[in-house]
Amino acid sequence: MINISDPARDRLLYLLDKDEKDKEFVRVGVESGGCSGLSYKLDFDNNKNEDDELIEDNRIRLLINKKSFLYLVGTTLEFSDGLNGKGFVFNNPNASRTCGCGESFSL
Repeated sequence: MINISDPARDRLLYLLDKDEKDKEFVRVGVESGGCSGLSYKLDFDNNKNEDDELIEDNRIRLLINKKSFLYLVGTTLEFSDGLNGKGFVFNNPNASRTCGCGESFSL
């Protein structure tokens, strides 16, 4: 399961509402890259693929491909707009190492 904090939910709902193409889902995933080996992806989509898991949490419909799902179980998606930066943050309990910016990790 992936959890979405209230600030992340509010920001995602704002972005979904603002999107001119009326996207239905938030797509999160993991791909190779970044300084720690794996990096997070966040995008908007209208299409659910056969290998996607659909998770609904805090009024947000998330699509996660099955490969990425294994890396993200237990993760909380948060949003920060404080002085230290602005953006989405993945708090992943499975990560054994993260980079300084928090955009990549390794297991």
